[in-house]
Amino acid sequence: MSLHVWLGFLLAAILIAVTPGPGAVASMSTGIRHGYWSALALILGLQAAILLHLTIVGIGLGALLAASETAFGLVKLIGAAYLVWLGVQKWRSLPQPEMAVLPAGQRKSLFLQGLLVNLTNPKAIVFIGALVPAFIDTSAAQLPQYLVIAVTLCLTDMLVMSIYALVASRLGGLLHDPRSVRTQNRLFGSLFVTAGALLALSSRPS
Repeated sequence: MSLHVWLGFLLAAILIAVTPGPGAVASMSTGIRHGYWSALALILGLQAAILLHLTIVGIGLGALLAASETAFGLVKLIGAAYLVWLGVQKWRSLPQPEMAVLPAGQRKSLFLQGLLVNLTNPKAIVFIGALVPAFIDTSAAQLPQYLVIAVTLCLTDMLVMSIYALVASRLGGLLHDPRSVRTQNRLFGSLFVTAGALLALSSRPS
């Protein structure tokens, strides 16, 4: 992959990362409630899903998902239901005034949450499937190119999600009273439900 092609892909990766979506909502929600180091576990889960998306695209299943209305619709509904479920849980969670940093053992659940948030988004797979091949030189070895793309996507997304989580954690540290915490929970709960509804109503990218 030449430098100018990589720079073009880097720009695309940045634009993808900064566009608000379920991953950004999850990063901010966790950052404001549990602080950055807990949110980092979720962010790593998001990156694991990106790697799985690239693997799916690399072996050709992304094209199958893009072509099959049934497969796309099924994954879409699963993803939407999961986001709505997260929103309901967030809305119903009890206000805890102090920012609760989770112990390392409990961060595994956040990693899994991040993994599922990205993994159950079929539009992400289809989008990556449409974007990545445009930057692949088919006359050269493809594995090194996919590795460069994977590192670029993950590092870019991890940086942007970390910024979202860090900003949210700063805000969380300023809002201690139960009423403010309850408002935070309901705000992010509503955002999750909205993201789920938008995903459920969305169509396949053309």
